Amino acid sequence: MAKTMSQLPYHYGVKIRVFPSTEQKRLIKRNSDASRFIYNQMNGMNNDLFWLKQVKIPITIVLDRIADLTERLKRPSTAISNSHGWLNHPDFDSLMKANAIKNYKTAWKLFHQVHQTGTPKFHKRSYTQTYQTSCLYSAKVTVPTMSNGSVRLNDTHHLQLPKLGRLRFKGFPSKLLSRADDVRVGTTTVSMDTVGHYFVSLQLGSAYPFVAKQRVTKSKIGIDLNLDNFLTDSNGQVIANPRYYRTIKGRLAKAQRKLSRRARRAKKSQRRLSGSKNYQKQRLLVAKLQLKVANQRKNFLHHVSTALIKNHDLVVAEELRSKNMLRNHALAMSISDVGWRTLLNMLAYKAELYGRKFLTINPRNTTQTCSDCGHVLTGKNKLTLADRKWTCPNCGVFHVRDHNAAKNILAKGLELL
Repeated sequence: MAKTMSQLPYHYGVKIRVFPSTEQKRLIKRNSDASRFIYNQMNGMNNDLFWLKQVKIPITIVLDRIADLTERLKRPSTAISNSHGWLNHPDFDSLMKANAIKNYKTAWKLFHQVHQTGTPKFHKRSYTQTYQTSCLYSAKVTVPTMSNGSVRLNDTHHLQLPKLGRLRFKGFPSKLLSRADDVRVGTTTVSMDTVGHYFVSLQLGSAYPFVAKQRVTKSKIGIDLNLDNFLTDSNGQVIANPRYYRTIKGRLAKAQRKLSRRARRAKKSQRRLSGSKNYQKQRLLVAKLQLKVANQRKNFLHHVSTALIKNHDLVVAEELRSKNMLRNHALAMSISDVGWRTLLNMLAYKAELYGRKFLTINPRNTTQTCSDCGHVLTGKNKLTLADRKWTCPNCGVFHVRDHNAAKNILAKGLELL
């Protein structure tokens, strides 16, 4: 019997750009809107049930409503479709409905585990579109592959999706195409960004590794993330901060002011923004500028994280809480521009993918401690952000601030091991 996605030991994700026809774009939008509607219906029923249970007086109408909602939530897909008949239209993917309900339940599960982002919120309408479907395999299929499921590759440039049919794509990794017979497809996400580009994200699973095992380098490294330069490692190497946002900050601000004026004019003329051509044209320009910066930053972070993981057996970094650091308004823009949290997430999953070790440690006193003698600067001797070089008052060793911090980070990581 073929293994399910959860039973397979190796997983991989790939996102490809697709080029749908006008009819396929219409179907994507309809399924995206329906997915959001189902998610919000689930949220609405749960909210109603919660507040009704707070009523202490046993009123008959309240008890009946509680019983009705409880019964509907046992079979939410059937209950929502029965109440809203338009969801039974053949345009809609039945697996989209199941995934919307599953995502809502997953949101609650994450809330119970983390208690950080709060309970699930209603999804608002936006200029982006997204919905999920699943790849199903017939009972006759003994070996699930990338070419015999409901989501499958027809050839090197065409993809088959439920309801949408055949989609043209580009940019599929050749290493995956060459081994399509031992890889199966799981959850599939169809999306459109604010610029109007369409993508399909595939969750892949296999019994064999997706990347070759890396050779042992016997190299261990600590990295200090800072604003003066992007990264300094314990070997003294420095990676400069590209500051992508700052390069277009002026252009973006000017474009956003123009967008704001066009929004005011449309409102004054009592025109909807969706029907205002000038507003939509300017919105697209702003979205393209923002997308350019996001892509530049993501590309930079991918190169840095891959190089660190491939060249070192152990990588140790500070556990930075960007959300807390962003409260400092003087540094908020610079912190957002570097993408520290994204880099740490990339290092974590790439370490697992390539069979390396990645650790994060508590950053407490990593900057204020001498890496030679362990002396900690306190009180008036404490370093400020302006102090980039210093001499230890205890042992007299000269330090470059970031290099010293990186060495302390590596030492803390080795202690954890």
